[in-house]
Amino acid sequence: MLGASAIGAPRWARAASEPLRIGWLAALTGPSSAPGVGFDRGVNFAAEALNAAGGVKGRKIEIITRDTQGDPTKAVNATQEMINSQKVHAIWGPTNSGESLAVTPIMARAGIPNIHPCVIDSLIDPKKFPNAFRIAPSNAQWDDAVRNYCLKVLKVNKIAVIGDTTGYGVSAVKTCVANFKKDGAEVVYSNNIDATQPDMTPDMTRARNAGAQVIVIWSVSTGMEARLFNARAEMNWDVIFAGHPSMASGEIRGLLAKPQNWDKVYAVGYKSCSYDASGKLPARSQEFVDKVQGKVKLDDTLFWWVTAGYDAISMVARAVQESGAAPKEIIAYWNTLNPYPGYFGDYRYSPTQHDGYPTADVVMSAANSARHGTFALAPGYA
Repeated sequence: MLGASAIGAPRWARAASEPLRIGWLAALTGPSSAPGVGFDRGVNFAAEALNAAGGVKGRKIEIITRDTQGDPTKAVNATQEMINSQKVHAIWGPTNSGESLAVTPIMARAGIPNIHPCVIDSLIDPKKFPNAFRIAPSNAQWDDAVRNYCLKVLKVNKIAVIGDTTGYGVSAVKTCVANFKKDGAEVVYSNNIDATQPDMTPDMTRARNAGAQVIVIWSVSTGMEARLFNARAEMNWDVIFAGHPSMASGEIRGLLAKPQNWDKVYAVGYKSCSYDASGKLPARSQEFVDKVQGKVKLDDTLFWWVTAGYDAISMVARAVQESGAAPKEIIAYWNTLNPYPGYFGDYRYSPTQHDGYPTADVVMSAANSARHGTFALAPGYA
């Protein structure tokens, strides 16, 4: 027995002093990279800040980043590497729902704690995927915010719905169309477009000829969105755009033929990322802005992407600090968070509820009103 203890102790000591490895499945390049770039800034800042403060129980955080390029096959390969070779303690991401659909079952079989911002509703199921937690709203929450804004605030009834051809885009358009029809609206046009398609005029023309009063967009491709906005201007059509948060990404500014092409574009936003009429942010959000001043660039991305990336890494670290680094310990700790006060939101989880973002905090923003990645509320809110 003495011999076994003597051999086991150094192994435990080594394990306890090894880095806390967090896998980061990041679409940093490719047509769906805008969110990944923003999330990445929050991820790296969180790791640097935690390590500068001594790490977690003396263990440095090591971020294992793999650029999936938004490709589900690359995401699968990276996930298997992280689990089998890198021996990560938890995985953050992917940030694209098409990728997440491919890798969520793999992580579930391995029992790896997974936290992600992907919005397809079926990705969260505590019975099928007891290891998976969502840090952002579900697409149902986004869809509700957009639909309520169109029907109850703008008071329009003829809707066009356009998405890209990714797994996310196809699923989101199908759900959105069904929900608008359920609420009595007339969906006059819908389609999924290849995000690399250079000319958006044909689809915009069909939507106008069908009598659309608002065009709802579901895509993370800022290039596709900018081309839609430019096509609207070229057609001298003042129809409103509403939809996906990426329509407010700073990348779009450089892709517009004219700055005014961004007018009348309203993207899903959040109370934590919205400034009031005097330009003031909520206190906790301002605290984050002050914290990253001069260290993290916010002007060309979305505030929620950066803060969600920061919160995800912090939640892994907190679980290890309070419970332990074993996968079951991290998962069990997350199931007790009610709430966890993050910078993006107050997340609430339980063994039967892994959708943690508060619905009441999902709002619509004026897409071209960005200031450090935060926005003014869309017209019509009190």
